[in-house]
Amino acid sequence: MTAEAPYSSSRPESRIFSFFPFLLASLLFIGATRILVENCRSSCSNASQRCAVQFANNGSGSSSRDRRKVSSKLLLDDGRLIKNCNVFEGEWVQGDDEGGGRRPLYEEKECPYLTKQVTCQRNGRSDSLYQKWRWEPHQCKLPRLDALNLLEILRNRRMMFVGDSIQRSQWESMVCLLQSVIPEGNKSIYRDPPRKIFRAEEFNSSIEFYWAPFIVQSNSDHFKKHTVRKRAVKLDAISKHSHHWEDVDVLVFESYVWWMYRPTINATMGILDEVQEYDVTTAYRLALKTWATWLESKINPRTQKVFFVSMSPTHLWSWEWRDGTQGNCFNESYPIFQRPYWGTGSSLDIMQIVHEILGDTKINITFLNITQLSEFRKDGHTSVYTERRGKLLTMEQRSDPNTYADCIHWCLPGVPDTWNEILYAHLLHDLYIQAQERNEEDLSPT
Repeated sequence: MTAEAPYSSSRPESRIFSFFPFLLASLLFIGATRILVENCRSSCSNASQRCAVQFANNGSGSSSRDRRKVSSKLLLDDGRLIKNCNVFEGEWVQGDDEGGGRRPLYEEKECPYLTKQVTCQRNGRSDSLYQKWRWEPHQCKLPRLDALNLLEILRNRRMMFVGDSIQRSQWESMVCLLQSVIPEGNKSIYRDPPRKIFRAEEFNSSIEFYWAPFIVQSNSDHFKKHTVRKRAVKLDAISKHSHHWEDVDVLVFESYVWWMYRPTINATMGILDEVQEYDVTTAYRLALKTWATWLESKINPRTQKVFFVSMSPTHLWSWEWRDGTQGNCFNESYPIFQRPYWGTGSSLDIMQIVHEILGDTKINITFLNITQLSEFRKDGHTSVYTERRGKLLTMEQRSDPNTYADCIHWCLPGVPDTWNEILYAHLLHDLYIQAQERNEEDLSPT
């Protein structure tokens, strides 16, 4: 796939739209202004806000008393620590945590469910330091992810990750985090397009991925045949997807990178045969409103939990973190330590739209603001250790990282594992708050 001419505009903010070649296509390397970077850096701390949510514990397969014992011990030890802490503000540190949690949280070779796109070690990456960083919030500690405890929380329930290939990586990470504690014969994985489903039979639980890169309907909804260049979106249509979501207990949504291929996008609104060219930010807002309206009409906040994951950043230009260089994420081994840091790959306009839509929605949604903490991880991308159009990069392609390095997707184990640690922390915290509200008597560790 050849790169197209970069978009040109007098608005500095619009330059962020032009750099996405998307997924594994050749990355577009175009000039971007440092003014934009500085503006982003100065204002990124005000761009997002977490929305609170109440989640009722419902549908346990074991007795409620037994289930509370499993959860409450960790809730007392760990949930209380994050009660008044912003887990999205912190730093990356090396090594295992004090509670004995190892890094990485699983080994690449131990998880048979990883796709070739993310298995960087198997694909030839020789360094492994990127696997050993853990996120440490400034005012608290993330609870160590206990796979058995999380499976108990998910007993008789469905968890579904909805979005694009970035969200699929988070789903793969979650599957790898859980599968090691499930005996052979009690776990399985299969396709039911556009879903991929991991089953934990003993817990009667499923962890699913649903392909919907725009959340609303589009001509890119086929789980394999994705339309990359001539994408078109139905901004007020969601039913084809949403009927798959209605009975899901924990929904984790994400949608960003597919919107950012160009500053405009072809879309319909109302009359389906009248395709118009929309500014991406306008189209994104309309699509999220369609999604939010569906949530308000179909989701029961007492029995279902909804998360929205913020944009996953890219690291396409090394001059953003190292002046005078002309590279990208290739051959990077350490995080960015300068504070604050906000690259041109993350749109403050989109972040603000998400903040406004979630704030106006009548049901509570938990916003997982993983953008800033992931901005620091220039070392975690798949780079040249990945596949392109279903085939691993050749040695010749690897020797040309400025063209072929994928600085959008993430190696696993890696950064998406931390996103799931934060997701787990929120689930624990919500259950702890519930227990307090119900005046639980059995809260002491056993």
